Amino acid sequence: MTQNPFTAVFDAQRTALEQSQSLTHDAIKAQENSISAFADAVETSNSLFESNAELTKGAIHAYFDALEASLPEEAADFGELRELVDEGFDSATEAQSQSIQAYLDALEESEVAYEEFAASYSEVVDTSFDAALEAHEQVEENVSTVAENVEEAADEFDVSA
Repeated sequence: MTQNPFTAVFDAQRTALEQSQSLTHDAIKAQENSISAFADAVETSNSLFESNAELTKGAIHAYFDALEASLPEEAADFGELRELVDEGFDSATEAQSQSIQAYLDALEESEVAYEEFAASYSEVVDTSFDAALEAHEQVEENVSTVAENVEEAADEFDVSA
């Protein structure tokens, strides 16, 4: 293809199309990564919840120990209270864990569905960009041909003048 005044314009347009295609793929990948990162954050929050529950349960047990130590030996039995605290925290922790696991399962299904969608969408994007680039190349060839014809006609006009 000969160099004509439009070559730089077509090169810039082609580069813009290729960058748009690349950015589209980057956006799709970023969305996939954000779903995965969100799932990781939910799992971390579950661990934090469990740690917080253990810490709080331990603090309550320590409070009962302190109360028990400050009272006469037969004044109060905190064993039942400790069991109630343990059962309450264990029950809350179990319910929280089940809820988060159900949420993570749904999130995983969504992630798989999004990955399937992203793969299909990427194919459509690539096909569309390929078609646009082919059309762009054809227009560039046509413009180059016209520019060459104009240049040749101008040269012939200059020679015969």
